[in-house]
Amino acid sequence: MGQLFEALLPRHLAFIEAQKIYFVGTAAEQGTVNLSPKGGDSLRVIDAHTLAWLNLTGSGNESAAHVLRNPRMTVMFCAFEGPPLILRAYGQARVLHRGDLGWDEAMALFPPSVAARQIFLLDIDQVQSSCGMSVPLYGYQGDRMDLANWSERQGTQGIEAYWRKKNQRSLDGFDSEIVARSGLAAEPDATAET
Repeated sequence: MGQLFEALLPRHLAFIEAQKIYFVGTAAEQGTVNLSPKGGDSLRVIDAHTLAWLNLTGSGNESAAHVLRNPRMTVMFCAFEGPPLILRAYGQARVLHRGDLGWDEAMALFPPSVAARQIFLLDIDQVQSSCGMSVPLYGYQGDRMDLANWSERQGTQGIEAYWRKKNQRSLDGFDSEIVARSGLAAEPDATAET
């Protein structure tokens, strides 16, 4: 059954490394709660108290806008094969944009991508494991390449135009600071569509 821990244990690290998908939850003081599935080679365990994950360009930018207003974040891992387990890391997050100090060092942890938008660093306050016995079994078939292919077609200018058009504000109108902190000109550019 459920257990609480102050940090990630070696058995948690082994479980995290085996997962193909994880989920990130954020919320500001008010407004929409966001829950995003993440996959690919986008997560790193820095140490027993710190996770880093690479946020690729997408249609929304809720996590960045939320963390600026309220840094709480939950990262959840869930076994879809093998023994049942749900593992949650709760903590305080900060967001790095490509214009921020520390971006290059953090980005070096991940594969290069034109779609790289932000990197989140989660300082873990507590870890919880729970049974996960009602989670269905699923088999991993492979990573989707749709976002990588779309991003490569857009190129840097197309991605930046997309950020200006789609990624500056959350659903609740909160600023994500992507333009200011990524060194982009504020005025709109040519648009890119998915």
